Amino acid sequence: MRKILNEELGRESINTFRIKTKNKIVIVLDNVRSAYNAGSVFRTADAFAVEKIFCCGITASPPNRELLKTSLGAEQSVEWKYFPSTSEAIQELKNAEYKIIAIEQIDKSISLEKFFFNAEEKIALVFGNEVKGVSEEILPMIDSAIEIPQFGTKHSFNISVTVGIVLWEFFRQH
Repeated sequence: MRKILNEELGRESINTFRIKTKNKIVIVLDNVRSAYNAGSVFRTADAFAVEKIFCCGITASPPNRELLKTSLGAEQSVEWKYFPSTSEAIQELKNAEYKIIAIEQIDKSISLEKFFFNAEEKIALVFGNEVKGVSEEILPMIDSAIEIPQFGTKHSFNISVTVGIVLWEFFRQH
């Protein structure tokens, strides 16, 4: 066995990636406090060819140095937009007919393994603050919520891990 060299992976150039058809998924980062987490989300969004990322509130956006450290250039390939508030981002998505799905532990959340992603729908996945989760003010604006099953003593995953888990499940289904 040997490791595959980067040039053997057949990855697209940034310019080719930018113009290709993306998956109809927008990631909404609702007041994510760690720029490192936000940068990691950019990398994951690139890997899964996500349409774009909305950075909201206190969430760092490029050219934040910490974000750039973990995004490893994905901020150049993934389209992004900054919003002063998450509610503004959600309203723009609703106007564009996106289904709004929060990743949050609420009374009406659906366990991830039971949730069906319709690949034909435009979806926005809302990921919240590392401590407080998705903002209370956003909950009345969502269409549904997903909860990731957990079996340990902690009540949540790191946001960058959560993004990877949810996107993988979308692609596993389709």
